[in-house]
Amino acid sequence: MAKDVIHISEAEVASKFASLMARVRAGTEVIIENDARPVAVLRSAEPRPGRLLSESIALAEAHAKELGYEPTLDPDFAADLEEIINSHREPLNPPAWD
Repeated sequence: MAKDVIHISEAEVASKFASLMARVRAGTEVIIENDARPVAVLRSAEPRPGRLLSESIALAEAHAKELGYEPTLDPDFAADLEEIINSHREPLNPPAWD
């Protein structure tokens, strides 16, 4: 996640672009707005830190071993999570760009 978030108008971006780029390189996220409506986000193209799903699963299994039992999901949370997963089963068909 970005360290800082700046909301700025399109007009201000034009006059402060170089300094904004320096802030982006330092980890700031810039939200460019038109009449307080977000129209673009400027952030570093560097990969964000995170972990693979396989690493998360391994951590969960190690935690369960430490506890001596398998933690269980709250039934309502499990149902919500299953609904979210099932609602995104369709294949991603991004638009073809010229």
